[in-house]
Amino acid sequence: QVQLVESGGGLVQPGGSLRLSCAASGVTFSLYTMNWYRQAPGKQRELVASITSGDSTNYADSVKGRFTISRDNAKSTMWLQMNSLKPDDTATYYCNARFNTLTYWGQGTQVIVSS
Repeated sequence: QVQLVESGGGLVQPGGSLRLSCAASGVTFSLYTMNWYRQAPGKQRELVASITSGDSTNYADSVKGRFTISRDNAKSTMWLQMNSLKPDDTATYYCNARFNTLTYWGQGTQVIVSS
């Protein structure tokens, strides 16, 4: 069975930091491109950041310079370090894994940026 489990969400003040993690099981983790998506109520789901099996990274313009995606294939885990958080970053964040035609999703973790 394939599982992606997000953790690390919570409440943080504007300007603060948070680190999300995604732990994978049941897959050959090193083969997959890993992605973070987010979705706020009433808004479209958007791709926030991605990291390939070769450690190439891409970021949405809205988070460039503030967020950093990383992975450790030996631990089958990826992270999203979020700094200088803004209220517009409030959303449910989802872990996603893709390899060719295979796609898997985590259950999501909530991030609330508010004073």
